[in-house]
Amino acid sequence: MLFQCIYTLFYAMLSNAYFLLDRLLWWAWLCWTALLIAANVLPLAAARKLSARHLRVCRHGVICLRTFFWSLPADIAVHIFLLCRFGWKTMGLSLLVCSIAEAILFWNGMLCVYCASVQLGIWHRMVGLLCGIVPILNLIQLVKITRIVSDEVEFEDAKNRLDAQRHEERICATRYPLLLVHGVFFRDFKFPPYWGRIPAELEKNGAQVFYGEHQSAAAVQDSAAELLKRIEEVCAKTGCEKVNVIAHSKGGLDIRAAAALHPEHIASITTINTPHRGCGFADYLLEKVPERTQAGIARAYNAAAHCLGDQKPDFLAAVRDLTAARCQAFDRAHPAPDGILCWSVGSVLRRPSGGKFPLNFTYRLAKYFDGPNDGLVAESSFAWGEDCTYLTPSGKRGISHGDVIDLNRENIPGFDVREFYVQLVADLKQRGL
Repeated sequence: MLFQCIYTLFYAMLSNAYFLLDRLLWWAWLCWTALLIAANVLPLAAARKLSARHLRVCRHGVICLRTFFWSLPADIAVHIFLLCRFGWKTMGLSLLVCSIAEAILFWNGMLCVYCASVQLGIWHRMVGLLCGIVPILNLIQLVKITRIVSDEVEFEDAKNRLDAQRHEERICATRYPLLLVHGVFFRDFKFPPYWGRIPAELEKNGAQVFYGEHQSAAAVQDSAAELLKRIEEVCAKTGCEKVNVIAHSKGGLDIRAAAALHPEHIASITTINTPHRGCGFADYLLEKVPERTQAGIARAYNAAAHCLGDQKPDFLAAVRDLTAARCQAFDRAHPAPDGILCWSVGSVLRRPSGGKFPLNFTYRLAKYFDGPNDGLVAESSFAWGEDCTYLTPSGKRGISHGDVIDLNRENIPGFDVREFYVQLVADLKQRGL
């Protein structure tokens, strides 16, 4: 903060130096230009101790933008004085010089935060551009942008330092490798990553991570068969006889079906926001949407999924296996298998705006039919196995079906999703798994 105050004072003096420079020789202007360039590089010195390059760039941008914002009152006061004391000409020339200096500082900061920040996202970037020419609104958005990026820098730097401190401990180095199993209508693409920043965080702490790599849409039993083949591949590759499975959404049902067939290669199953007792609104939609329309949607999806790598995608089979009736029948027929550690995790949204599209829309449907939910799955559907952990962060936002797997790479106040998985896997290690 001390650096910020001193830097702001220095830059305000520099940008309003025309009154002095007007009476000096050309070399004074040359010195002023050199100082201006140096001043726009100087914030990097304040950020040099941060743990990552992109965080240093973000901090540099934040300092520049805060300096721009805080120096505006000084700029206004100086030019009111010049107008009253020396007239329009002197004030106008000084304002031109000041505007150039402040514009350089502003765009220096904006380019840094726009290029380096993760947490700004598309929405804040677009709003920032749209509000840029609107007086008052542009300043309000500038404050929001600096706050978001500043919080990101502090949070990520603290996380990086924590990982560095415990690096040698390898708290996630479990006896058996991890298999991450995705939910319906997604694949294990590298871009965009289904599990967000979670796998990288687990690997930093010693975990060996693999992916289910099954189709995006298929009946539960078909997905189970694919997962069994994948588990055999992982066991053969690692030399381990078992895997620890973390499965999200429908993936939890898929791995339960796989475990019922061949439990010998599974050490533990953790289901994340899995509809163990189904989704009531899925039944409603299947009943209300005409079969012809369903068939058309299925054909379109299956064709697109096939182009993206699915061998035999089956949209309708996947959806039907998520209905309340089928899930409840499945749950009764597939109790938690003996000899496998089984537990579950669930979360809920507290308001529609807490979820990204389309979860902000489906939240209302799920709430009408199923009560409190995460945007898709009812709270009453999560519990399975020996225990169920309900994630309850502070605030009004809640945690959506996508938030719980870091789908949007968003830092949620009161809930560190990456650290949650680190501690989850660390517990598996402590259990000897």
